[in-house]
Amino acid sequence: METRAQTHQTGGRDRAIAERNRTGEDEFRVDIERIRFSPYFSRLSSVTQVIPQAGSGTLVHNRLTHSLKVSAVARSIAISLRRSDEPTRRLISDLGGCDPVVVQAAAAAHDLGHPPFGHLGEQELDRVARDTLGLPDGFEGNAQTFRILTALDSCDATPRGMNLTRAVRAAVLKYPWTRNEWRSQAPLAPELLPRGVGANPAAGAMKYSAYDIEAEEMDDVLSVFPGIGKYQQTLESSVMDIADDIAYAVHDLDDFYRAGILQYTSVSAELRAWLDQSVRFQALKAPELDQRQPGHALEITWRHVLAKDPWIANPEAFRASVQRVGHDLVDGLLAVPYDGGLQADRAVTAFTRRWIDRLQESITVERTPNVRSGHIRLSDEAWHDVVVLKFVHARFVLDRSDLAVYQRGQTRIIRSLAEGFNTWLNDPEDAGRAPRRLLDSVEATTEEYRQLRESTPELFSQSGPQEIQRLGQARAIVDYIASFTDAQAVSLNSLLTGTSDNLWEAGRGL
Repeated sequence: METRAQTHQTGGRDRAIAERNRTGEDEFRVDIERIRFSPYFSRLSSVTQVIPQAGSGTLVHNRLTHSLKVSAVARSIAISLRRSDEPTRRLISDLGGCDPVVVQAAAAAHDLGHPPFGHLGEQELDRVARDTLGLPDGFEGNAQTFRILTALDSCDATPRGMNLTRAVRAAVLKYPWTRNEWRSQAPLAPELLPRGVGANPAAGAMKYSAYDIEAEEMDDVLSVFPGIGKYQQTLESSVMDIADDIAYAVHDLDDFYRAGILQYTSVSAELRAWLDQSVRFQALKAPELDQRQPGHALEITWRHVLAKDPWIANPEAFRASVQRVGHDLVDGLLAVPYDGGLQADRAVTAFTRRWIDRLQESITVERTPNVRSGHIRLSDEAWHDVVVLKFVHARFVLDRSDLAVYQRGQTRIIRSLAEGFNTWLNDPEDAGRAPRRLLDSVEATTEEYRQLRESTPELFSQSGPQEIQRLGQARAIVDYIASFTDAQAVSLNSLLTGTSDNLWEAGRGL
C-alpha cells in the first residue's frame, strides 16, 4: 500500500499533461521558474501592495517585492522544519511533506491574481462581478491566482494553464473551497467556521481559492494529500500563508515608518492607554467604545479576536504582545523619526530582521488542528504578536481618511472599466472591434462554462446557451480587468470614458 509520504513524492509531482524533462531539473524547480518567467508575475511590480508608489515620498513595497519577501520567509520556515525533531519530521511526512521549493513556488504565485489598486480594488471588482456582471461566485484574488495557473497563463505543453505539478497547484490553495459550496450548508457560529469563510456562509464564502469552473481541478490536486482533511491547507500552503502574514505584518510597517505615516505620538497613546486602562475598558459595553479615544480601538480589536478565535486568544498573551510591540516598535523604532540617514536605515533594518527571525522561528506542527488553524501555524505567543502588528498597520495606515479618499477614487475606475467593457461587448454594431485579447478570452471562457455544464449539470439546471455565453463574457471581462497594472487601468479607463487625448500610447497593448 502506498504511504502518504510516497503519495507526495509521486502524485504531487504529476502534471495534468505529461512533459519530457529536458533539463533534468527537479520538477518543482521547473515550476518555480515557470512562475517567475510569467508575464503575470512581472506585472506585480506595477500593482499596489498597500499604498501606491506615487506620492509616498519613498520606496514602498509593491506586489512583486512583497511576493519575493514572502518567498524568502517561506523558504526559511520550510528549511527549519527539516531540522525539527524526529516525531515532527515523521508527522510532516505523514501529512504529505513540506518541500522548500514547493513553498517558494506557492509564495511567488500567491498574489498573481490581485487586481489593480490593492485590497479595495479587489473588493470593488468582486461587487461589480456579482452585481453588474451577474457572476454568482464574483471575484476573489486567491481564486484568480489559481485560475491564472490553471487556465489563463500558458506554457509549451498547453495553451491553457501553466501545467504545474499537483503539489504546487495545491500549495496556492489558502482557502481550499469555492464560494458557492457554502451556501447550502447549515449555519454555524463564526468560531466553528474555517478562517476566511466569513460570518454568513449562506451568502457564500468571503475568501475562497477556486471559482466553480476550476473546482474540479482543485479537488484533483488536493486528492494526492489524503492526510489533509477537508477545508484544510496542505502543509506547503500553510507555510506560504504564515509567511504572507509575517511579511505583511513586518515589512509594511517598514514602509509606513520610512514614509512618515507611522507617528510615535498616536501609536504610543493608543497602546499605552489600553495597557493602563484595560480593566476599565473591559467594563464598557460595545456602544460605549469610541475609536476616536486612545485605547478604544485596541479594545475593539481584542474583543473581535476573542470572539472569532477563542481556541487561541488569551488575555495575558495579548497583553504581553502589546507590551512587546510597544517596547520594540514604539519606544524603539518610532521614538526617533525617520530622517533618511544611515543610522535610521540601520534601525529599520535591525527591527525588521529581529521580528522576521522571531516570527519565522515560532512555528508549531499539529496533527489535528483547530478548524480555524492549519497543521502548521505560529506559536500562541507569535500569533498574538502578529495580531498586534496588524492592528497598528490597520489603525494607523489603512483607516486614514486621506488614503480612503484616494482608494475610493480608484474603485470608481474598476467599476467604470467593467461597465464600459460590458456595454461594448453587448453592442451588436461594435463588439467586433473590442480588444483582441478580450474577445479571445470570451471565446475560451465560454467554452469552459459549456464544459462545466456538461460535467456538472445541477449547477446550470435553468441555463441555456445564452446564459452560458453571458457567464463566459462576464468572467472574461473580470479576467481582463484583473490582469491590468495600476497604470494600465487608469489609462484604459480614460480611453473608455473619452477623457484621454493620448490614443496610441494609452491604447497600446490592448
